[in-house]
Amino acid sequence: MRYAQGGGLTAERRRFRERIRYEAGERFARGEKIAVIAKDLRVSERSVERWRRAWPAGGMAALASAGPPKLPRL
Repeated sequence: MRYAQGGGLTAERRRFRERIRYEAGERFARGEKIAVIAKDLRVSERSVERWRRAWPAGGMAALASAGPPKLPRL
């Protein structure tokens, strides 16, 4: 599947995914388990584990979107 930006997610979808990561970060602070967070947010446990590893070092900023990918050079 091809995307309008040349790859990756649309801006709206990036914002949606970022909100999910922020919700996970709030739940990390409350001490919730990875499996519960993954089930409630409807994402994989592996993704939640990756976010949890990034969260202690950088807090919520570590869960922010990296932005759109760069366009490929021709």
